[in-house]
Amino acid sequence: MKIAAVRCVEYSGTLDHEGAFWEERLIRPVDIYPQFKAEGPWFLPPGGPGSYRMTSVFVHIETDEGVNGTAGPITREQAHLIETGFAPLLIGQNPLATEYLWDVMYRYAVHGRKGVEMMAISALDCALWDLKGRHLGVPVYVLLGGPTREEIPAYASALGYSLELDSARERVAEIVGQGFGATKWFPRHGPVDGKAGIEANVALVAALRETVGADVDIMVDAWMSWDVPYALAMADRLAEFAPRWIEEPVMPDKPQSYAEITRRMRNGILVSGAEHEYTRWGLQQLMAARAMHLYQPDTYWAGGISEMLKIAALASAYDVQLIPHGHSVPANTHFSFAQPATLTPMVEYLLKWNTIHQWFLAHPVHPVDGKVTPPTRPGLGMDLDEDKIESRRELTFA
Repeated sequence: MKIAAVRCVEYSGTLDHEGAFWEERLIRPVDIYPQFKAEGPWFLPPGGPGSYRMTSVFVHIETDEGVNGTAGPITREQAHLIETGFAPLLIGQNPLATEYLWDVMYRYAVHGRKGVEMMAISALDCALWDLKGRHLGVPVYVLLGGPTREEIPAYASALGYSLELDSARERVAEIVGQGFGATKWFPRHGPVDGKAGIEANVALVAALRETVGADVDIMVDAWMSWDVPYALAMADRLAEFAPRWIEEPVMPDKPQSYAEITRRMRNGILVSGAEHEYTRWGLQQLMAARAMHLYQPDTYWAGGISEMLKIAALASAYDVQLIPHGHSVPANTHFSFAQPATLTPMVEYLLKWNTIHQWFLAHPVHPVDGKVTPPTRPGLGMDLDEDKIESRRELTFA
């Protein structure tokens, strides 16, 4: 069996949704500049009254024996790199030789060890694993040695929901009512916002805790937009509300700042991060520095399933936990079900993001009563729903 084609296809359809889909956005590192801070939430293009236009790109790896693999959605930037750089490396190769193909792509893209090129490699690797599972007729977690358990708890990330206090109370009550035992929120304020911003962040977490009670975990995501003094001050102010962790308090290229925050945290709050780190080498540097308590690399960004297996081995050796970033739920679910519960205790589920990201999937992974169960379909379950596809076009880059 040989790889015959690598195609990136853009699919379009319609999402029915009354009102604004994105109600609020997260804080960003660039928000220290007023013109960026003033920007509102992301917008989906309207598709008509009560609807939005959905567009997603998927990569398909096809073989000469009719067995295919799919991954995505990916960005157009990734598609460009795949079509112009990586596809020629894969054509004619054995698609089951995932270790060989990963190493070839990594060595070929030596200037792309992080960022968009590694994200493109990650997507191709996931498509190859989807293909391998389909070829052998089993879910990918079986190929990885799982399942290790019957279910995994998911936590609900509330990216995109309003942070107005009454709205946040209403939404978090709904989340708990759906069976989630943990929820993550994204405060909008950072160091440039002064005391008023600190008070707004505290008020949000206080309102969440008051609503859900003591038994539901609350997590706080700073999305790389704080600094060491601010993170420590916020931890002191938030301690009475017992957040489980503070996520990405500083920019990803500051492992010593992470390590300082982790070392000085004295109130039971954990420090998490590494969503924006890549490969075993990047994660090993963070773990060696004792930079954080738990690590959140993204399967579709950090190197794919092949690389996440190596990162898992490192995490086991350093005795830290992995909770993969929730951008890539289907792949994360298979990966997590092949690991011990002590290593991958939870699955992140970004509520709004997964509505978009899994829109075109025929069998999306959605938690039931706050938990995910082992998928049953071969591969990664990346079949597309033809009923949702209104148009398609193959992307080519001459």
